[in-house]
Amino acid sequence: MLLNVSPREESAPASAEDLAAQKREARLRKFRELHLKTNEARKLNHQEVVEEDKRQKLPSNWEARKSRLEWQLKEEEKKRECAANGVDYERAKLLEISAEDAERWERKKKRKNPDLGFSDYAAAQLRQYQRLTKQIKPDMEEYKVEKEKQGEMFYPTSDSLYHGTHVPSQSGIDRMVTDLEKQIEKREKYSRRRAYNDDADIDYINERNAKFNKKAERFYGKYTAEIKQNLERGTAV
Repeated sequence: MLLNVSPREESAPASAEDLAAQKREARLRKFRELHLKTNEARKLNHQEVVEEDKRQKLPSNWEARKSRLEWQLKEEEKKRECAANGVDYERAKLLEISAEDAERWERKKKRKNPDLGFSDYAAAQLRQYQRLTKQIKPDMEEYKVEKEKQGEMFYPTSDSLYHGTHVPSQSGIDRMVTDLEKQIEKREKYSRRRAYNDDADIDYINERNAKFNKKAERFYGKYTAEIKQNLERGTAV
């Protein structure tokens, strides 16, 4: 006896097997993707560990030194470009600075080296020494030549007789003379204390009051001249 089986019943088991195979294939594909991502993450993590180890072995100020070296390279390239075009480098540099940057640098400069005025002669001498030493630009070529010439005597000890044997170069003497002339010229421009005038009218009771009267006269003298004359003559109303 034969049983009549419909085509739908025959295809049902095959569809279930296909569905299971598709799910298994999808899981395998997902597993392979996760495996590839894991390997990639492992490689990136290893590279980051290597880079971190390199950064830790570098000096503590490496980032600042690197930034400064990059800035110096840009400055040298800009100087060569200006020299090739026949342009003054300092003028070209100033043209690129905005007013806000200039004001900010000026405020930073004042905070870094504030002028506290005269306190004592020792502080004034130290301030002068710091200002002069900042202007010194050593000649490295001359330094190397002198170092090779003196040998071990270049670093004297308590037993060395190097003192008094050094003869400065003519260029060094010229720089010193130029600097001294600038100091003398600047010193001559300083404001000196005014000499006392015996014939001047005494309208003050102490030095502080005299300074106040001079300031008031400078700003309001032309407006109060007539009133002052009337008071002196006794004809003021």
